[in-house]
Amino acid sequence: MALPTIETPRYELTLPSSDVQVQFRPFLVKEEKLLLVAMESKDNNEIVNATKGILTTCTFDKLDIDTLPMFDIEYLLLQIRSKSVGEVANFKVICPDDKMTAADVELDLSTVEVQVDDDHNNKVVIDEERKLGLVLNYPSLGITKAGFDMNKENVDTMFSVVASCIDHIYEGDKTYPAKDSTKKELVEFLEGLSQQAFLKIRKFFDTMPQLRHEVEVTNPKTGVKSKVTFKGCLLYTSP
Repeated sequence: MALPTIETPRYELTLPSSDVQVQFRPFLVKEEKLLLVAMESKDNNEIVNATKGILTTCTFDKLDIDTLPMFDIEYLLLQIRSKSVGEVANFKVICPDDKMTAADVELDLSTVEVQVDDDHNNKVVIDEERKLGLVLNYPSLGITKAGFDMNKENVDTMFSVVASCIDHIYEGDKTYPAKDSTKKELVEFLEGLSQQAFLKIRKFFDTMPQLRHEVEVTNPKTGVKSKVTFKGCLLYTSP
């Protein structure tokens, strides 16, 4: 005799990057287990592949997950997690005042949004006199397969990732689309920049939109109240 099937509810959200409405369903138990096992492995490719597969399934194959900005990915995961195991998540954090004592924090995931820095801009001016600059795209899940980390010691990987995010380079009225250049040419362009110019590019990555939420935590030993900020994947890996 066939066992009964369980209908999963459908929900709707709006992608932060594009205001596009997307339908989704909660994780199944096997899917959440797959994601948590991948994250515990700390293997970047395993995490990316698990994330892509689960998000594709949970959004009914309607999205090209590889091309979505990472903050869309984070937001999708958070919304799916909240509808799967509850909108209230409990965390243990180390209190900032003594950096030793653990405190319990309860967070309503429905209040968490993608935050945008006021100084953020995807157009980077390298030389104002020459009107030389570039326009950058946000890192996507596909790009993270290379290991996206602007603070990584692997300089070659860092330049490769930045090059992958270039939409086009411009000088005056001339535009040079990145798709018309090889990865090697783009990396050589970046390597030829001054330190000051490259810092402007880093600012794009340091200030780009991110799933972020600040909470107040009270140290149970000292009674001192401090602010703690949750970012990205930390928001959907709680028990």
